[in-house]
Amino acid sequence: MKTPLILGREPAAWLSLVAILVKLAALFGWDASPETQANVNAFAAAAMGVLIALLVHDGLGAAIIGLAQAGLAVALGYGLDWSSEKQVAAMTFVTIVVGMWDRTQVTAKVPPKRALPTA
Repeated sequence: MKTPLILGREPAAWLSLVAILVKLAALFGWDASPETQANVNAFAAAAMGVLIALLVHDGLGAAIIGLAQAGLAVALGYGLDWSSEKQVAAMTFVTIVVGMWDRTQVTAKVPPKRALPTA
């Protein structure tokens, strides 16, 4: 399976951005109940984890991020009282930590651009 060009060498970063945008929409005026937000975030997290696992060589990082996002979404739906800022900060932390680990574990399906020779 070929990685779609729009995802390039960083599908986890792009799909994490989508999940964070859902959280930011709630911060900036999306008027949805906590249960609706929890369900949307849980679905997005699960879909992101599955898609990344399909696109990359080793999908463990995607599964960890998806699990963290789904866990947070469910906790919020059942009464965890975190502001949107706390949610974004917590998920940004998880995503960065997993991303740092992932860079040493994942083989990109798109080859890097060759560097120009130096004179």
